[in-house]
Amino acid sequence: MSGFLKSSIGKKVAMSLSAFLLMSFLILHFSINLLSVFSEDAFNSASHFMGTNWVIQFIMQPILIFGVVFHFIMGFVLEIQNRSARKIGYVNSNPSGNSTWMSRNMLLSGAVILAFLALHFADFWIPEMNTKYIQGDMSGLMNGGDTFRYYTETVHKFESPLRVGIYVVAFILLSLHLLHGFNSAFQSLGANNKYVKGLKGFSRVYAIGIPLGFIFIALFHHFSH
Repeated sequence: MSGFLKSSIGKKVAMSLSAFLLMSFLILHFSINLLSVFSEDAFNSASHFMGTNWVIQFIMQPILIFGVVFHFIMGFVLEIQNRSARKIGYVNSNPSGNSTWMSRNMLLSGAVILAFLALHFADFWIPEMNTKYIQGDMSGLMNGGDTFRYYTETVHKFESPLRVGIYVVAFILLSLHLLHGFNSAFQSLGANNKYVKGLKGFSRVYAIGIPLGFIFIALFHHFSH
């Protein structure tokens, strides 16, 4: 297994699998956040379930955090290896004609998205951990004593135009990152066959639709409260 991960193909396959894990979480995260647009109670209930269910908290959450760290570290490693392996610089190889801007700047977009995740953790995850495990009474939380705060905290975070602007820019970059990364992930797993056209169509819908949905949620709460 360690030998497989040392190879370039092994790293790409492992990175692709971690990407699919993160993409599945992104859909779940978006679905729950979208509830905040339609129903405060439904959003609070779903958030409470996600925040107190032991399977999600103590199994899925650590796996997700590991997947995020692994994906970005592997991405940086692969990008550095690819740059080191190039014999001809982009200046001499007409990069704009041979590749897209995003394919040449996945490291940059990845770094920006990672910085955004740090902000997102500071905005929501760290306060959540503090509320539940440092200040909170877990027995009270498990019985629904925290359902009042999820919607209120979400709306409060989107009051700042600066924070909303950061979220919008980050999700635009995420969309571009996904447009390139989704197709690369399928190719790394060998999905280069008659189904590729359909996969590319699905990847475009996902890569544009999910980030656009998050942008809509942020703007909705910013302008409606």
